[in-house]
Amino acid sequence: MTYPGGATAVRGVDLVVDSGEKLGLAGESGCGKSTLALALLRLLPAGTRVTGEILLDGEDVLTMKWGRVRAVRWAGASIVFQGAMHSLNAVQRVGDQIAEPILLHRKATPAAAKKRAGELLEHVGLPAARAAAYPHELSGGQRQRVMIAMALACDPRLIIADEPTTALDVMIQAQILRLIEGLVAEQDLALVMISHDLAVLADTCDRLAVMYAGRIVEEGPARQVYDAARHPYGKALSEAFPTIGDPASRFAPRGLPGDPPDPSAVPSGCAFYPRCPVALESCAVEDQALREAGAGRRAACVHVGTGTAGTAGAAGPSDADVEAARSRTP
Repeated sequence: MTYPGGATAVRGVDLVVDSGEKLGLAGESGCGKSTLALALLRLLPAGTRVTGEILLDGEDVLTMKWGRVRAVRWAGASIVFQGAMHSLNAVQRVGDQIAEPILLHRKATPAAAKKRAGELLEHVGLPAARAAAYPHELSGGQRQRVMIAMALACDPRLIIADEPTTALDVMIQAQILRLIEGLVAEQDLALVMISHDLAVLADTCDRLAVMYAGRIVEEGPARQVYDAARHPYGKALSEAFPTIGDPASRFAPRGLPGDPPDPSAVPSGCAFYPRCPVALESCAVEDQALREAGAGRRAACVHVGTGTAGTAGAAGPSDADVEAARSRTP
């Protein structure tokens, strides 16, 4: 995916999500997660060039005529955007906003759409009477529930949740995540959940894909990726969170210095090379494709599956390797 001006934001992504499956998409800001999500329903800025295929129930979204794209949005796939207060219309009652896609896509009468909006609110744990409220009259968690109700309005097969718990306190965050999990199981939906928080994705999703500089650098069962990442970037992300019950980890966080590269200036070779604690000289010139890293797992790292000295073979770089590399870094 190339933005107007020539910056390539997403490169070579190949993912499949089945009905009833929850896929987590992780990575720092600027790694291409939201760009990928917006591309699924052709919501990227005009002039953006997208190559390849985006198949929704076997139909390529990229080749659809605009009338078909409009029909697929909401009814085939829908998005829960981050920041509900910014996504909802501040001068329109939330019930009317939920009813709008029902009126448009289901050709329902106003009375039927209003009734359905109330049912959806109750489905996500809010009284139907809250349909008469304006967004500013609801709490952050309630607004997020409204966004989820809107996403469900036309019974889509795929829901994309882009940071659905941003700025919510941990108790409300847990409620929203359990709500989403329950809805996916109950309605056999496919879910793509985007987050910076690997712990949340590992607890919520079936599979986890880690993005860096517009590419998938690791993919596999969510809990396995979180507990034992095969790629140094995935390992750094999981270690950025303190371990509950381990005071030492609170006072010695193992984060990752620096930032992802600008999409217009991605370095040659492995894009993670400048920040990688276990990089080899060859990483500066040789890019790494995803390779098998265990049952159902893939990672794009030179250390994966080599079995060479100083690495952990299929398991990727070990803790000792990382610490030794860090000690050599000025």
